[in-house]
Amino acid sequence: MANQADGISLDLFAGIPVSDYATAVQWYERLLGGPPAFYPHATEAVWQLAEHRYVYVVEQSERAGGALVTLFVDDLDARVAAIAVRGLEPARREAYPEGVHKVSYRDPDGNEIAFGGKVS
Repeated sequence: MANQADGISLDLFAGIPVSDYATAVQWYERLLGGPPAFYPHATEAVWQLAEHRYVYVVEQSERAGGALVTLFVDDLDARVAAIAVRGLEPARREAYPEGVHKVSYRDPDGNEIAFGGKVS
């Protein structure tokens, strides 16, 4: 069952416009740890992050580079370490009150994809 907001079923599809589809798919496979769940058409790839929660890249050169997406995870340190093993390093690290941290990555177009959570 999808999350409920005001009693209404809610699914999430967060879109990220990119200029080079093939390059973006390879980069996001490394960031997200695997291949897309499905391909709606020739220049769109979708990863399922959790039930009813998706991130997708779509080739739209004129819009590429402006996306801001933050995903909260249970174990931020483990996520960042796993991404490093796949060859990607953060562009920025930030600390907030209550022990919450945010680790940001930038794709080849400059889109920012961040992971947030408490660190151990």
